[in-house]
Amino acid sequence: MAARFQPLTLYLSYPSSNHTSMFQTPFSFPCIKRGPALRSSKKSIKCTTLRCSKRTGKRRYPSEKKKLERMNKTLTQTEIKVKEEGFWRFSKLAIPVHKDPGKDFLGVSLPLLESISKALEFPVASMLPMEAFTVVRKSFDARKLLKEPQFVYTVDMDVKKLLNLEPRAWDFISRLEPKLGSIEYMPSRKVLADLISILHNLVDNQHGTKQEEARDGIHNKSFNRSLFSKRPKVAVVGSGPSGLFASLVLSELGADVTLIERGQAVEQRGHDIGALVVRRALQPESNFCFGEGGAGTWSDGKLVTRIGRNSDSVLTVMKTLVHFGAPPEILLDGKPHLGTDRLIGILRNFRQHLVQLGVDIKFGTRLDDLIVENKQIIGIKVSKTRAESGSNSQSLSYDAVVLAVGHSARDVYQMLLQHNVDMVPKDFAVGLRIEHPQELINKIQYSSLAAEVQLGRGKVPVADYKVVKYVNEGDEIVNSCLEDRSRSCYSFCMCPGGQVVLTSTNSSELCINGMSFSRRSSRWANAAIVVTVSMNDFAPFSGHGPLCGVEFQRHYERKAAMFGGGNFVVPAQTVTDFLDNKLSVTSLPQSSYRLGVRPSNLHELLPTHITKALQNSIAVFDKELPGYICKDALLHGVETRTSSPIRILRNTDTYESTSVIGLYPVGEGAGHAGGIISAAVDGIYCGFALAKNLNLFEGEIESILGKAQKNTGFVKY
Repeated sequence: MAARFQPLTLYLSYPSSNHTSMFQTPFSFPCIKRGPALRSSKKSIKCTTLRCSKRTGKRRYPSEKKKLERMNKTLTQTEIKVKEEGFWRFSKLAIPVHKDPGKDFLGVSLPLLESISKALEFPVASMLPMEAFTVVRKSFDARKLLKEPQFVYTVDMDVKKLLNLEPRAWDFISRLEPKLGSIEYMPSRKVLADLISILHNLVDNQHGTKQEEARDGIHNKSFNRSLFSKRPKVAVVGSGPSGLFASLVLSELGADVTLIERGQAVEQRGHDIGALVVRRALQPESNFCFGEGGAGTWSDGKLVTRIGRNSDSVLTVMKTLVHFGAPPEILLDGKPHLGTDRLIGILRNFRQHLVQLGVDIKFGTRLDDLIVENKQIIGIKVSKTRAESGSNSQSLSYDAVVLAVGHSARDVYQMLLQHNVDMVPKDFAVGLRIEHPQELINKIQYSSLAAEVQLGRGKVPVADYKVVKYVNEGDEIVNSCLEDRSRSCYSFCMCPGGQVVLTSTNSSELCINGMSFSRRSSRWANAAIVVTVSMNDFAPFSGHGPLCGVEFQRHYERKAAMFGGGNFVVPAQTVTDFLDNKLSVTSLPQSSYRLGVRPSNLHELLPTHITKALQNSIAVFDKELPGYICKDALLHGVETRTSSPIRILRNTDTYESTSVIGLYPVGEGAGHAGGIISAAVDGIYCGFALAKNLNLFEGEIESILGKAQKNTGFVKY
């Protein structure tokens, strides 16, 4: 006969309303019968490939283990003076996918309360008030080592609100202790504002009522200019993320800003891209690379970054994007992205705000030259992009120039070289773009759960992937963690539910990239598979000095154009034929690239050591993603513009060029950022540094947004 378990009565102590006396209240719940402990068989797993540079678990270096032990000891010894207030942050709260409401639900569900109750050791999850908890982060984890894919949450618990709604929780809160990586106590929760609010507060604090009145009249452009007739004049060249955010900072702080963009506004730029895709009519100054928002506008719109997902500066950029129309979900999503369709509206709102601030935006205007006297900027020469370079050149005087061009502005690099601006070649990566049916990637990553994707409208996100392998100079895959790693081969700019697009800015050159819309509902998934290249690879082009990497890119882009036969047709090869190093003689699988593909042997397109590294790495990727090598997988050539091939040297504190006074190189094109978020952050810090130099800003930006991240233009995996 089964044993009967009587209800167990606990007496829980909690503070009264004035937190000065304690009393007890009976609280009953069923006793839980514990089953026998589960035994897990230990199997030795041989590490055949190096998946990442960071060791985890038992494979950590002794120094890393000691560091973690010290951090954990410090955390546990930290005295929490007032547990009746403040916030507790619970991380790594896992909810099996079959219990979770799905990717689009970002609130607190009952399954999430159950996970919180386990961390809190609270017996009845349904008694916890949802209002006391706030979701900070939600991500999806479908790794094969898990029994079932799961959503992983980070949640903040408001202690005061919880005790007001459920006083019996006090006994459990009083026993709660911090735990490294999963439980953290915060006396208060820092709530960051968007950049506009931060700037308004700074202006109010610095200039008081007079500046407040000036900003209230900022919508009247003539009033604004007459009030600040002697404002310092700044030219910002380039309307990508770094240029836009630098313009925002400088104009809000009182500078007279002119934003110069060689391309067109997003409305006209969309028409120009449509003409390219439909009629093969390439506008050299308005295309997938040039125009409002920069190259990232017509891309996947990824907002992931390596400079600190939870850093103050990154969160400020994200909240500013929300201010201009981005969905608030990007603040919580573990892998936030926008998509081209959303970016267009955000950029339009951003532009309208800058115009209201008095920023003079000149679209279709190309930077032809810098006007330099005694190694100091005194102005620039510009011309309309529809005219020949220099034929209608106009000289404009400025106190400073923020150079925020993209890494496709090769004519600007050449002009800087003529002025002896300090710059050096920089490592980047080149390779091919691989495309699979998205349904196949869903099945590889999710197995039976693939049916839940539903073209981006289902319960789980459209599947993506990230792969990386190290190769040595012999082009063999590095198996040992102790071997030297001279190159890496990795996936770059993976676009689930996307399409392959042309990023050429010249009809004699051919290069490609990937893009997607917010829903990611395309039938294809594509990603660049690229190999790092450095000065040794640029040796044949050393005669071009710091621009040897640029010439390296040009050489293979021209070669790709010849392989495609012209007219922007892309050379392509099935993955199986690429691995066998033979020309595809049968018809190629359908591609999302709308300008056409041509069968080619891509081994003849790139250097042998690059194709060999790609060949070996793809074979290894198939072991991680079984089915990655298949008859429907198609390689497109060539992907060369993964990051800037040069770095323009600047002072790490003032952001000013080391060789020309008044020149401020910033963003991805200058080699100091990589991606939408890091470029925007770089623009913010540069804007504040320049404003301080112009006596428009007092204080230290680090006290507001934290310390700036340096050298984010290229990260070697």
